[in-house]
Amino acid sequence: MEFDDDAALDTSEVQDNRGGALGGIPGGGKTVGGGVVGLLVLVVSVVFGVDPGLFGSDGTAGSPGAGRGAGTSAGDLAADCRTGADANRKEECRIVAVVDSVQAFWKKTETAAGKSYEQAPTFLFTSSVNTGCGNATSDVGPFYCSADDKVYLDLGFFNDLSSKFGAKGGPFAEAYVIAHEYGHHIQDLSGTISRGSGQGRNSGSVKLELQADCYAGVWAHHATTTPDPKSGKPLITELTQDDINRGLDAAAAVGDDRIQQRYQGKVTPDTWTHGSASQRRQWFSTGYSSGSVSRCDTFG
Repeated sequence: MEFDDDAALDTSEVQDNRGGALGGIPGGGKTVGGGVVGLLVLVVSVVFGVDPGLFGSDGTAGSPGAGRGAGTSAGDLAADCRTGADANRKEECRIVAVVDSVQAFWKKTETAAGKSYEQAPTFLFTSSVNTGCGNATSDVGPFYCSADDKVYLDLGFFNDLSSKFGAKGGPFAEAYVIAHEYGHHIQDLSGTISRGSGQGRNSGSVKLELQADCYAGVWAHHATTTPDPKSGKPLITELTQDDINRGLDAAAAVGDDRIQQRYQGKVTPDTWTHGSASQRRQWFSTGYSSGSVSRCDTFG
């Protein structure tokens, strides 16, 4: 995965609070589920690959991921992440570049409901964060909060993706995670996020997650041809087959069956909220091969 060295990065859509503390954000707005504790567990289970059964009843995370340190302290993104060359060298700048690319694509692409795209920032944090969906720790992994329209990310998760979930990792595996979360933003704008409820292999929650995987694949299909708003040239210049394979591998690693087998020793499809490893690979592949939002109708 390579970025145009000369491309100018836009850091305005990435809010860096690593090592800091964010004050509470009032609840309300567009939410999923009800009650702060129940909402947090549901949001975590509805936005990435963590089985809600792995979280405590108080809304805090149990295994996997307990005990991670604060991670890297915050840097000045605006000063450190100026160009695509910076993205090719530094992880946090790569995150900025991916967010820029994903949002540039969706800005020129109508959502499934035909609505115009609205920008959504990514919020970097360490340890814990208060959001419109409640309090969360780093252990819950990346998530999208529909109450405040933000993607939340602790960069330490990308180490966990390999060490705790068994993925190969790499830059495009990270890009897949980010693109998946922005898929939930598209669902929020389209009004389909409210359909993500229940448990089981045919539940609305599973269909919502698989659609977000498909949307991530759609972005990947267009990533090397999506023009940067500033330069008019693609920000991402190369995606190799190895990159795509690592994205598929990451999608499979956070399949419900893989996580349940790893942490529970058995697979219980009736409690799935995200879909199996093969389903997640399939829907990312569908989006990537077709490049079409209309092919991502997992509810149909």
